[in-house]
Amino acid sequence: MTAAKRGPLVFVLGGARSGKSTFAEARMTALTPPWIYIATAQAFDDEMRARIATHRGRRDARWRTIDAPHDLCAALRDAPADAPVLVDCLTLWLTNRLLADADIAADRARLVDALVARRAPTFVVSNEVGLGIVPDNALSRRFRDEAGFLHQAVAARADEVHLMVAGLSIRAK
Repeated sequence: MTAAKRGPLVFVLGGARSGKSTFAEARMTALTPPWIYIATAQAFDDEMRARIATHRGRRDARWRTIDAPHDLCAALRDAPADAPVLVDCLTLWLTNRLLADADIAADRARLVDALVARRAPTFVVSNEVGLGIVPDNALSRRFRDEAGFLHQAVAARADEVHLMVAGLSIRAK
């Protein structure tokens, strides 16, 4: 008996409002629905509720949303095996895990394992935060560093890596 073939893993990075989510969503809609959207955001204030509403407003009834601000691995594992998945976004998930005082290295390893275990196409969106200034406090520096380690781990296993700049995709891998 042969093992099931792994689905392609596409990693999409970019700055704020660079077109990351729109690019990933467009790639997903070229595939057969239903499409699974795993959302990691939490709406703690009106501004974040508005951002979430904007994202949801772009998706029609063919999309199924799973909220996974913390247990992203379980959401990936529980998603239908043959359905394309879009995770948006890793940096919000990382923020949630850092603020929960989680074991980030262990979470990172489990997440990469869960991503590469999927048989259907998987798209992962994340904010590239390592191109700016050195943050002025320890938590922000730790976040920037952990995001860099997480991005390297996902990119190493991804089939494609895209950097979004001003709505344009630069394929890095």
